[in-house]
Amino acid sequence: MTDWKQQLFDLGDKDYKRFQCKLIPDIDPDTVIGIRMPVLRKFAADFARTPEANRFLQQLPHQYYDENNLHGLLINRMKQPMIFDALDHFLPFVDNWATCDLLAPTVLKHPSEELTRAIKRWLSSDHPYTIRFGIGVLMRFYLDKQFDCGQLRQVANIQNGHYYVRMMVAWYFATALAKQYHATIPYLENECLDIWTHNKTIQKAVESLRIDTETKNYLRSLKRKEKIPYTP
Repeated sequence: MTDWKQQLFDLGDKDYKRFQCKLIPDIDPDTVIGIRMPVLRKFAADFARTPEANRFLQQLPHQYYDENNLHGLLINRMKQPMIFDALDHFLPFVDNWATCDLLAPTVLKHPSEELTRAIKRWLSSDHPYTIRFGIGVLMRFYLDKQFDCGQLRQVANIQNGHYYVRMMVAWYFATALAKQYHATIPYLENECLDIWTHNKTIQKAVESLRIDTETKNYLRSLKRKEKIPYTP
């Protein structure tokens, strides 16, 4: 066992491991060390300054869930343009929503032609967590001053039935309703999303504190019923 891996095990918390495993049931519990995120963030900040960090980033796939989280935290610290290669190298190995969602490099809030190409590449991937990451970038960084209506179309056109992709599409549109209501509401009024995602979007929007009561009531009126196949 390498020295840095032993350090990760020394940071593990058995009680927190049990808690984590309940949140990410698709992950093998034997691959979870159980490091609390503030502790892992501190380790990542120190580890990033060492030569071992670059070697670690090349050692994919990792054995442990917490190693993947550490990898994501190290990527979060990167700058353009190197971050795109790092993400494309790592994303195919992301296998759960928690690791996917901690990937939030703030450098991606700065538009560039390379970022536009990367987002298009991520959204058209066959890998569900690569798609989820791409949607997350648009949701976190591009629903405010740098919003583009075309991004709504990009997300609405995603054809992937994976649960965590559909949940992220709903989360994106619910957030878009809170931030860019007039551009977003036609996607519900014109039933541009599948019924499950449409209704999940409304559910998440109604739960939001950023949307007023009158708007929530209108959104409830747009809820769609599942079509039951006719059986003669």
